[in-house]
Amino acid sequence: MTSLKNTNKLSLLLIFSCSCLLSIANAGSFYQDFDITWGDGRGKIVNNGQLLSLSLDKTSGSGFQSKHEYLFGKIDMQLKLVPGNSAGTVTAYYLSSQGPTHDEIDYEFLGNLSGDPYTLHTNVFTQGKGNREMQFKLWFDPTKDFHTYSILWNPRHVIFMVDNVPLRDYKNLEAKGISFPKNQPMRIYSSLWNADDWATRGGLVKTDWSQAPFTASYRNFNANACVWSLGSAKCPPLQTNVAGDNWFNQELDSTSQARMRWVQRNYMVYNYCTDGKRFPQGLPPECNIH
Repeated sequence: MTSLKNTNKLSLLLIFSCSCLLSIANAGSFYQDFDITWGDGRGKIVNNGQLLSLSLDKTSGSGFQSKHEYLFGKIDMQLKLVPGNSAGTVTAYYLSSQGPTHDEIDYEFLGNLSGDPYTLHTNVFTQGKGNREMQFKLWFDPTKDFHTYSILWNPRHVIFMVDNVPLRDYKNLEAKGISFPKNQPMRIYSSLWNADDWATRGGLVKTDWSQAPFTASYRNFNANACVWSLGSAKCPPLQTNVAGDNWFNQELDSTSQARMRWVQRNYMVYNYCTDGKRFPQGLPPECNIH
């Protein structure tokens, strides 16, 4: 993998190595885009490749990964989470590279007792270092229907969105000496597994196996993204949206920033940038830059 020294050089490489990868730029079949990698039959692709499900029982969970690696993109997936008493379970959906200095962009859905809201856990790893958690409650029941969970990843931003509402914006602050995920291609992964030692109320509430199997469902995957192949990134044509942006250059406008502030004010339940007890020597440097 070639390590590129600056964003401008990377931008030129991505734009001029453009390739019309229609199977990647548009929603396709799960057979075409993903491999179920573990679970001994607990992960299934059905409905002619239009629906994927993962299940968890007392013996094992299950998981899948994308066939392709991506270097930047707008990644959308619709999920319907484990209903009812999902305490102790975690549905993880994330991008990750490999190795001890890996980059990673995480959604983790922490189950809960019936009637209690899920906790949506987000994190960003750069060069093997994470500890950038933000957690949210959702303003809807994510088990009743499918909702779209998106990652916008370009050379300047990692933006987490739910139903096109932004939750958080991790900005490229390399000029301030803060690392940003921009050189390592990442695959998409998802898994459903038991984490009752920590997932629900810090491990106080255990998984009720009488409710098993637990099942999460996926549909309408779309990756308008640059596919890593043979040491370079091949991108679909950059189409401009109604706001005059494309995903490669997109950032939050004033309306989207206001919506993100609304989410963080009303639904954020943990922010590493306000956890002084966790960082007694001082908050991470990006927390002090606005």
